Amino acid sequence: MSTRSLLLRRFLPASLVIALLLLVPSLRAESVLPAHFGKWTASNAAQSPATPADAKDVLAESGLESAETRAYSNGNAAVTVTTYRLHDSSGAYEAYTFFQELKNSCPQSSELTGCSTPADASSEKKRVALLGNIVIIIDNAGSLSPNDLDTLSKQIDARADKTPPPPIPNYLPTPDRISGTEKYALGPAAFRAALSTLNRSEYRALSDIAGFSSGAEAMFAQYQKQGDAAVVLLIDYPTPQLAGLHWKHLEQALPSSANSDRTSIERKGTVLAIVLAPTSRGYAARLRDAVNYETQVTWNEPTHIITDPPITTVLAKIIIATGVFMLVAIVFGVAFGGVRVLMKSLFPGKVFDRPEQMDVLQLGLSGKRINSRDFY
Repeated sequence: MSTRSLLLRRFLPASLVIALLLLVPSLRAESVLPAHFGKWTASNAAQSPATPADAKDVLAESGLESAETRAYSNGNAAVTVTTYRLHDSSGAYEAYTFFQELKNSCPQSSELTGCSTPADASSEKKRVALLGNIVIIIDNAGSLSPNDLDTLSKQIDARADKTPPPPIPNYLPTPDRISGTEKYALGPAAFRAALSTLNRSEYRALSDIAGFSSGAEAMFAQYQKQGDAAVVLLIDYPTPQLAGLHWKHLEQALPSSANSDRTSIERKGTVLAIVLAPTSRGYAARLRDAVNYETQVTWNEPTHIITDPPITTVLAKIIIATGVFMLVAIVFGVAFGGVRVLMKSLFPGKVFDRPEQMDVLQLGLSGKRINSRDFY
């Protein structure tokens, strides 16, 4: 074999492995945005969006994997669609609540068409939606019809992770909540951004001791009813013990104005409910009582009720089992004896009673030799 052939046989498999490894990232980075949807056609190839400076830290914290933007046209109409693919649905929900604004978002929607449409749809400038682990932002969204949104939603949803979002938004009180003010945080960056958006920057010190390194997650929302207003902050921990431990740390980190602002903390299982600067203590108490957190135990295994049978049933089963055992013993005894007698009749001295082929181990305690015929 020539030296060239030997080198090819030795290094060709390694080259193929390296090529596959280089191909995997390109497959993973498959474009989320389609070339066209409905009557809309892409005006250019997918590009990296110009991410706002205040969003870079939040996206990094959320686990950003890829981001792209693309312009589409339909005659004289034009829209721009931007997508952010996150590592999982929790990170995507954090990024989604960061980008959402009042009256331009689709809370808990699985499709773009699930968003509330304003009376004058053509005036809608921006729409934010969440599909699995993908956040979608559409500029000039009023130019898209419901059919266009539905088509675009299905094409993007086919590339999204179907894992549901975190459950903590369901714990928020429903009455008096202002839609679009919900903010979710997996870390201090989104936590501080939410406080700034909700005009509660004086509580920024809580972000450092909220316990995100221990697996905590936080949820904000703003509430208003006539003359009452407040911001509700929920922090969920993996265990009740961690919640109790961080409760004390958070109380110590509250600003000096917390007492005058009537800020209070209450624990419900693994969740700390904090009402930030309510207009009245009564309104704060109503919001805390409306937190929808309940500890539930779910049995995944089938259950049955254990009861003792009546004594008559037990005795009857014992008698039947004993009778069956005796009957089996009789049948086997008769079968064993019958087979032995039959074999001795048909084959005398060949199967049983073979003294010339049998011997007995002797200890030699007496001079008389044992005769095996004595056993028959």
